[in-house]
Amino acid sequence: MTHTAEIYREFTFEAAHRLPNVPEGHKCARLHGHSYRVEVHVSGPVGDGTGWVQDFGDLKVAFKPLEDQLDHHFLNEVVGLENPTSEVLAKWIWDRLSVELPNLTEVRVRETCTSGCIYRGE
Repeated sequence: MTHTAEIYREFTFEAAHRLPNVPEGHKCARLHGHSYRVEVHVSGPVGDGTGWVQDFGDLKVAFKPLEDQLDHHFLNEVVGLENPTSEVLAKWIWDRLSVELPNLTEVRVRETCTSGCIYRGE
């Protein structure tokens, strides 16, 4: 009997940014960096033969071009990330991954151990 499951893979990257639209004097207006953690979630039926929703390697391949644009870069210089909040970054990642991963259900972005964003599409 086929059932549905959700799988995810976590990725990490280092990047610098500053938030240009915060109130004057806000600490995030200054240049700073984060060790970002991104979770990419996909959902679907578990294959009878494979026993999986999708190969975890597919998620890695889909994320690699994004990692190349983000890792050790100044996010404000990446097209579409001129105001690189966690919320903007999560949607930016979603918009690019949803082409390669049509069963994408969630993108989680953590910029610190205690702060992040969950984006589930429109």
